[in-house]
Amino acid sequence: MGFRNFGSLLIVFLILIMVFGTQRLRDVGNDLAVAIRSFRKGLQEDDEEKEGKKPQ
Repeated sequence: MGFRNFGSLLIVFLILIMVFGTQRLRDVGNDLAVAIRSFRKGLQEDDEEKEGKKPQ
């Protein structure tokens, strides 16, 4: 399973744009970025607590 070449990946991407629209895909991307940043921040705070440091 998977994409054999760049052309098939491009076709799937174009279909996604046609179905969902660019604004909705942009919103999903932004939401995903915020979630990843929040997750990384939580991991960093856990590491600081384990080391005995207070998170800022």
